[in-house]
Amino acid sequence: MSAISPREKNMVLIAVVAILYAVAALSFKKQMTNWKVSKRIYVTAQNKVHEEQALISAKDEWAAKYEQMRELMPVFPYDKDVDTHWLNMMDSAATRNGLTIARRQTNKEIEVGDVYELPIDCKDWEGTLESLVKFLYDLHQEGAMLDVRQLFVRPANRPGYLKGTFTLYCAYMRGEEAKAAVPRKSSDGQNQSLRPESREEEPSASAADGAVEIKPPVTEPSPAPIPAAEAK
Repeated sequence: MSAISPREKNMVLIAVVAILYAVAALSFKKQMTNWKVSKRIYVTAQNKVHEEQALISAKDEWAAKYEQMRELMPVFPYDKDVDTHWLNMMDSAATRNGLTIARRQTNKEIEVGDVYELPIDCKDWEGTLESLVKFLYDLHQEGAMLDVRQLFVRPANRPGYLKGTFTLYCAYMRGEEAKAAVPRKSSDGQNQSLRPESREEEPSASAADGAVEIKPPVTEPSPAPIPAAEAK
C-alpha cells in the first residue's frame, strides 16, 4: 500500500474546502430567499395590524355610520324571495330611462353579518351614454342600497349607442318585525311613532264590558284607646 504524498493531501484538502464553500453558498442563497419571503410576510402583517388598529380606534365613528346606513336598508322576512322585487325595480328604472337589458340573472344570496346581498348579473345591456347615466342615477334615488360593480362598456353596432355588462348588488336585511318608520306629528302636535309593535294597550275585559272596578278606600287603622287611670 503506497502512502499518500503531501501534494495529494493538499489537493484533497482543497477539494474538501471547495465543496464546503459550495454547500455554504447554496445554503446562504436559500436562507436569503427565505429571509426575503419572511420579511415580505412581516411587512404585510405589520401593515394589516396598523390598518386594524386604525379601524378599532374609529369604532364609534363606524358604529354611527352603520346605524345611519342600517336605517336606509329595506327589511324582508326570512322566508321571502327577494329576486322578483329587485328585478322589477331594475327593469322599471331601465324602461324609464331608455336602457335595454336583454339578459339578466340573479345569483345566490350572500350573507355578510346581519346584511344580505343579492347579485344580479346583467349580461347584455344597450343604450346611449345619457340613458346609462340616468339609469344609474335613478337606481340611486330609489332609496334602496344598490351598488353597481364590474361595469363594462364598449361601442355598440348602432351609432351613438353603447353596450356591455354589469353586476348589480342589492343590500338588504331580514327580520321578523318590520323596521320602524320615521315618527310623524299628529294633528295636536304630538309625535306618533309608526312602529308596528308600538300600539295602545288593549283594555281589560271589565273595561270592555262597561264595568268599572271600584276599589275601596284605604283607611288607616285608628289608634287604640288609652286606658283610663285606675281609681285609688
